[in-house]
Amino acid sequence: SGVTILGVLGESNRVLDREREMLIRSAVEILPDIPVCVGTSHPGTCATVDLTRMAQELGAAAVMVTPSKEPVPNPAKIFEYYALLGRTCPDMPIVLQDHPASTQVHMSMAVLGKICREVPTIKCVKLESVPTPERMRQLKQLLPEDREVTILTGLGALYGFFDVAAGNDGFMTGFAFPEVLHAMNVARAAGDMDKVFAIYRHFLPLMVFEQQPGTATRKELYKLRGLIPHAVVRHPGSDATPSVVADLQDIVARVLPGADITKPIVVDDYVQ
Repeated sequence: SGVTILGVLGESNRVLDREREMLIRSAVEILPDIPVCVGTSHPGTCATVDLTRMAQELGAAAVMVTPSKEPVPNPAKIFEYYALLGRTCPDMPIVLQDHPASTQVHMSMAVLGKICREVPTIKCVKLESVPTPERMRQLKQLLPEDREVTILTGLGALYGFFDVAAGNDGFMTGFAFPEVLHAMNVARAAGDMDKVFAIYRHFLPLMVFEQQPGTATRKELYKLRGLIPHAVVRHPGSDATPSVVADLQDIVARVLPGADITKPIVVDDYVQ
């Protein structure tokens, strides 16, 4: 287990350099016993290397990196991007984030497999390119038996049950109820896929509503949980409208009737 900062939800493309350093320092200091993964993606390779070195020097346990979009798609350059990062930061584990919705980069399975096979510092893939279950199965087939790469899925756990059934190693996402994802992992470990499905089915309305474009809805849910004091989205992003906030409160009340969501929820109280 661990935490990730400065990803898509962290509005990493809108923070100032001094804020980035402050956020990394704060996370590492506050969570001394929990691995902190830091998003260090940047359109330029040299900048990505520099951000990765900074994260490492500040105590990060790993970095998460997305491929860089180019005017003319070039799979060879995507491979070079990760290979150069791996060579220049050989002691820093990399989480390769495959999230076309935010990067507009669509990696083929051949490219993804080549990167995972030939860049040894790639220790994990955050697979968020749909269909995630099928791409996960294909990626596993492309890796040799002696190459261990953790495959985590995200997208707010929108396809959570199907990802679990396809053999993911866990979740890496900003879904506002991580207790739910933990419960799914526990049920899977116990071999109870019926329980995994029951949990997924019960919380799916929240997952679907939260997974709207942008960060406004999720930040509003974080605010409702008491995790952040306000849900303001950095300009030029738009905040959640009053009607969206009302809809969100209604869904929470239906999925978790009577719950104080500012405290950890007990999933078994709602799913048998």
